[in-house]
Amino acid sequence: MPKSGTLLSFGLLAVVGIAAGDLMAAGRATAAPQELIFTEHAATDTVTDTGASGDTAGDVLTFANEVFDAEDRNRVGSDQGMCVRTVPGKAWECFWTLSLASGQITVDGPFYDSGDSVLAITGGTGAFGNAQGDMLLTPIGTEGNAYRFTYRLL
Repeated sequence: MPKSGTLLSFGLLAVVGIAAGDLMAAGRATAAPQELIFTEHAATDTVTDTGASGDTAGDVLTFANEVFDAEDRNRVGSDQGMCVRTVPGKAWECFWTLSLASGQITVDGPFYDSGDSVLAITGGTGAFGNAQGDMLLTPIGTEGNAYRFTYRLL
């Protein structure tokens, strides 16, 4: 008899655990996405040539820039990070941290020399401690000195 009681207890725990997991997954799926929009001023971007002269794979781009609200009026924080050139003239692989008064959001992914890029949100701190989703990076103008960051938090 103790063995079947133990099996019954284990079975109930497994069902409760599965049901709780389903409820947590359902809760995440039904939460409304949050969109945060910022403007980055790319004033400190610096490329370090690491191999053959010129734009080659392995070059490193570093930055620590000011970030403003969506209207580009008020400074709300900063970002810092780095990128490694993967395809000369076309793409970098980047990761950086956006720092705001309420916490940080980290991203990782491609940055294309032209057009939009989508990076994965890999985590955060403070108000963004459970951050997940993606960030759409859109160039503003053609000079490469300002970018729109649209964080889509799930």
